Amino acid sequence: METDRFQPVRFDSGGRGPYHARAMGNPLLQRRAPQELAASRELIEIKAKVSDFERLSETIAKDLRPPDRDGLPDDWRDSIVSGQLRFGFNAAQGDLPTASGQAAVTIAAVCQRCLQPFSLPLQAELKLVFGEGGGGDYEQWELDDDQLCPADLIDEALVMALPLAAMHDAESACKAMTVAEEKPGRMRTPFAGLKAQMGKEN
Repeated sequence: METDRFQPVRFDSGGRGPYHARAMGNPLLQRRAPQELAASRELIEIKAKVSDFERLSETIAKDLRPPDRDGLPDDWRDSIVSGQLRFGFNAAQGDLPTASGQAAVTIAAVCQRCLQPFSLPLQAELKLVFGEGGGGDYEQWELDDDQLCPADLIDEALVMALPLAAMHDAESACKAMTVAEEKPGRMRTPFAGLKAQMGKEN
């Protein structure tokens, strides 16, 4: 009798039924002890939306809130934050757990000169140490308890990287810096038209 060539194969089932692997959570959102993350030399690849970072979302929303600003993107919360975060120990810090890495995202912002929306590239570098006695090249991070959420580190770093006043980098892109060609040495003033009109009436 011919044997069926296509037999079902069970992987790691032990003959007791199908094997079900435990679902892997997002390590960026998991709360764990810094010592545990450092001991495993955890490397977290960051790829998340702005909406996943509470403080960053709130700060951006506050800047975009005025209703008289047109042209704001509706999907600004979907912008992707990318980068990586690596945990380890630093002997120079007394074998304290550390975290280092970087994160980058392009956010929606409003230029404080011309009040027009534009895209603002944002980058943050992280070099943190957890525990008392740290310092040197590392910034000390104080924990409220014995665990941390890696996303909170990225959230805080990006908020701290925000400029005090968002503005276009290039003057040519900023409407407030665009000046009509006039005679050299003369500047346009908001009262120029009024002065000319008063001259006609006199």
